[in-house]
Amino acid sequence: MAKVLNKEDPPLESSYFHFIFPFSMKEDCAEEAIKYLKQKDYEFFSLKSETQEKAYYGGNNKISHKELEHYFLPFTSDVLFPQKEHRLAFRRYSKATGITAELNSDVIKVPFTINSIDVFLLPFELGFITLRVSLKDGISYSEAIEFAARFRVLENRTRDDREAVVDYENEAYQHVETFIFNALLPDFTSYLDVDKVNGSHFESLPFFIDERMYVQALFQFEEGAQLEETDLFRGSQLDGLNDDGQPVISSSNKEFIHDYCMSNGYQRWAPNTYYLVDEHVFSCMTNATGVERDNRLDQMYGEFYYGLLLNLFHKIVLLRLSNQYSRVHLEKDNDETEKLIGEITLFSARFFFLELAAQSQGRNIFIKLKEVFQNQELYDDVKQTLSTLYQYQDQKAAKRNNYLISILTIYTVITGIYGMNMVIDQLKSPIKLSKISSYGFFEYLALFVTITGIAASILLGISFAKKWIQELRNRNRME
Repeated sequence: MAKVLNKEDPPLESSYFHFIFPFSMKEDCAEEAIKYLKQKDYEFFSLKSETQEKAYYGGNNKISHKELEHYFLPFTSDVLFPQKEHRLAFRRYSKATGITAELNSDVIKVPFTINSIDVFLLPFELGFITLRVSLKDGISYSEAIEFAARFRVLENRTRDDREAVVDYENEAYQHVETFIFNALLPDFTSYLDVDKVNGSHFESLPFFIDERMYVQALFQFEEGAQLEETDLFRGSQLDGLNDDGQPVISSSNKEFIHDYCMSNGYQRWAPNTYYLVDEHVFSCMTNATGVERDNRLDQMYGEFYYGLLLNLFHKIVLLRLSNQYSRVHLEKDNDETEKLIGEITLFSARFFFLELAAQSQGRNIFIKLKEVFQNQELYDDVKQTLSTLYQYQDQKAAKRNNYLISILTIYTVITGIYGMNMVIDQLKSPIKLSKISSYGFFEYLALFVTITGIAASILLGISFAKKWIQELRNRNRME
């Protein structure tokens, strides 16, 4: 239960947010989605483009592409910043918008600007939509937190979801989801996979965890503003305002708040800058000035943004692979099993990196993200799944081979005893049924062995050809 906080907010100068919306795509529709985005004036993001360094971040904010590339290790950069639109990489399409709107609820009325929108098309039929939002001056810290808490809710479903309306171009959108897919990305839902898949909760929706967006927040306070642990805790938990418009905090235990800030925080630049990582929020609170202040914005828009996306991608894929294993294990589908083995192997070899950044400060932040998302535990579980799948495939293949050997052995023994030439001459065209009707027992047996042997050989050949073609298709998808 939230507790009213009897203290004044630290004076806030500006707030910047990334609202990240993960989704699942329909199979083999990425090229159509890319065509749609380019028709809507979205550009493929490339580190070679100097104009894109300051195109998407609002005002005079600029991100150095050269520093961004060198920040990550080479094999990570190949995935995050592909030079071409390769489907086994993070394909980012961005558009500067400058859209202004207003979020209204019973307790706040906050105007905001969407500086730009990113759409990422990712491997494994996944994607991200990022809304890059900034708030106008004059918004208090509690109002900024309340804005983030309300705006991240795509659709009000629980009793804790206070209704908020987005007012944009004389239209009131009752849900943020409606605002995104009607005003910002109209008709983009045609590329989303919204069908239920075998009762799977995760794959039944294009959203990630309770239809809420992940929030990356940067709160810039006035120089000299005192940042207490309660302020840090509220910024990480998005504890905004109660129904009466009073600042609240979701814990009254000072020791708990302290332990949370220490275990979830990164305090290398304290007392001016603090980073906190939660399962749904990655926040930075700073009262730094000058170059250090600019660096915090550059990091949140640049390397920390990509580090967060990569960790989110890891978690979603690992959850998806675990979910697929439970379904495959129940259905015993051989083709799905082989497909799952290929996907786990591809993910392990190409995407799950133990090290992401070349600099220690970035490495520590990414380790913190990895710990909070529990990606290593999920990955260990998926590796065990891979071992189990290989054992299952080996056992199944051994049984299949044993059955095949047994059948072929029987045919070999019988044909060896009676000889295939016993009736083969009489099966030459035209076949005379009168001769077949006069066969004895052993001649009928030889005829049966001949026909069923030929039929079995044809069926085995067709089965092998189909399996070979399917393997080629799966291999091409992995490349």
